[in-house]
Amino acid sequence: MALKPTIYKLKIMLSDLDLNNFEPPNLTLAQHPSETLERMMVRVLAFCINAHERLEFSKGLSEPDEPDIWLHSLDDRLELWIDVGEPAAERIKKATRVAEAVRVYSFNNKSSAWWKLEGGKFAGLDAEIFQIPYEDAKNLAKLADRTMDFSVTLSGGTAYFSTAKGDCEVAWLALTD
Repeated sequence: MALKPTIYKLKIMLSDLDLNNFEPPNLTLAQHPSETLERMMVRVLAFCINAHERLEFSKGLSEPDEPDIWLHSLDDRLELWIDVGEPAAERIKKATRVAEAVRVYSFNNKSSAWWKLEGGKFAGLDAEIFQIPYEDAKNLAKLADRTMDFSVTLSGGTAYFSTAKGDCEVAWLALTD
């Protein structure tokens, strides 16, 4: 019997000081059985960084041809493709052909090695690649609860998460221009 995803309910008070976005997204999020809490919470972070009323979590790991998060226009064009982790350059090359903008948020303890080995393959691709320190991702994962009520403040490449379980700061660094 296949394992079922774990469902999380999130109520987020979002304050993006850089973009003057103060929309409070309420989300339902499915954690794939093979997905770590770190990866799931980095998806939440990526969602907050790119917040938009039409931004959605896709089927993610359950559907290999879809990104983790996407944004469709009102006429169903794919405006934004977001992957979390360390995808193959070929996957991102394909994404740049179908989406107007592509972003990757790398976070694993192998992220630096992945970028050192694969980074050159992303040259010339119209994609933005960001790296989140693995320690930050681990600290963010410690805040995870099945029902989460938290605030996120974004400013200057840093997110500050505050929950009843505690708080943490998560930074991201652009690896591409």
